[in-house]
Amino acid sequence: MQPNPVVSREEWLVARKALLAKEKEATHLRDEINADRLALPWVKVDKNYAFDTPAGRKSLAELFDGRSQLITYHFMLGPGWSAGCRGCSFVADHFDGALPHLEHHDVTLTAVSRAPLAEIERYKSRMGWRFPWVSSFGSDFNFDYHVSFTKDELRNGKVVYNFREIDLADASEEQPGLSAFCKDEAGAVYHTYSSYTRGFEELIGTLMLLDRAPKGRNEKSTMDFVRRHDEYGKEEKPESRARSRG
Repeated sequence: MQPNPVVSREEWLVARKALLAKEKEATHLRDEINADRLALPWVKVDKNYAFDTPAGRKSLAELFDGRSQLITYHFMLGPGWSAGCRGCSFVADHFDGALPHLEHHDVTLTAVSRAPLAEIERYKSRMGWRFPWVSSFGSDFNFDYHVSFTKDELRNGKVVYNFREIDLADASEEQPGLSAFCKDEAGAVYHTYSSYTRGFEELIGTLMLLDRAPKGRNEKSTMDFVRRHDEYGKEEKPESRARSRG
């Protein structure tokens, strides 16, 4: 890795202030985007979805667990998979610490996967997670929110993901995503928001910290350094993959 230029404190301060101006612009833009997100129209959920949970079969409305807001993380764990997606596992590592804050703020967070509940529970135990995680096995939920695809869709060569049609080469039967819902006092449920690919990257606190480290994410392709947290130390160290900087 080629070091950055080494300058005086005064020169560094000039460069840092120039970056600070851009950081403030990004913060203000994020505030605008957040406001626009809150202003999105809602869609009433009329379909009766059912999920397998450790407490038994539950409807989408029951997943709110007495709160008015629900965030579902579409975790890539399909039926018969031996382990969950590495990227989704990386995201999920950040959930448990947020739970008490979200729940105190009237928000329930749960992961949803198409794998049967027994397979979810097995992988969840391996990872040592506590957050709610339910199975949509046998339900249209994952398909309707465009994070799972049927064999026919894959054979046709085109699927809709991240609000656009993509080629089969870019798709697999499961994809990651995040969806938000609200429930009114009458019990009606509304779909308020969904996001895919890198759209929920800010959930990953580790990446936000790495962005402020001297070497950044130190990756050749998006999150190529990520492993399941019980797999680190079993292969090459991140520093051996240091990227060259031009």
